[in-house]
Amino acid sequence: MAIEPKAKADRADSWEDSRTGAAEPAFKTLTREEAQALRTREPALSPWHVIVVQAGMGTVVALLAALVTQAGSVGWSALYGAACVVVPGALMARGMTSRLSRMSPGSSAVSFMSWEMVKIAVAVAMLVLAPRFVRDLSWPALLVAMVACMKVYWLALLWRPAAKNRIEGP
Repeated sequence: MAIEPKAKADRADSWEDSRTGAAEPAFKTLTREEAQALRTREPALSPWHVIVVQAGMGTVVALLAALVTQAGSVGWSALYGAACVVVPGALMARGMTSRLSRMSPGSSAVSFMSWEMVKIAVAVAMLVLAPRFVRDLSWPALLVAMVACMKVYWLALLWRPAAKNRIEGP
């Protein structure tokens, strides 16, 4: 059985479903009601939710580090490592959420990049100042806590707040 290629104009506006062979539109503009239903079913993840989950993970790592090693300095080092992720992240979240909805897409991209540079600069400054703020600093504990807090984005995505009136699909 030979499959005839679709006309070039048809290919630009649709794609073929490999299972059924039916042509589907490549992009469908949602109506206002459909967009509202989608927002209700799949709410956006707040950056503050991620920050809270990161802070919780940092606290757990710091407590475990202190309990396992029986050394308070290791716990404080891990807590400072968590702060090196949470504080810059909170600063960026505050900067991005304050007026993002009123910005044009171009300004929004520039704002994101600017706040990301501020976030990196604050994190680096906190790391440089770590020996001044934490007595008997344990770099391994600090780095383990930082990595745990950075990797918690995936958990924050899984632990999303439940949507109101979530409609389950078939």
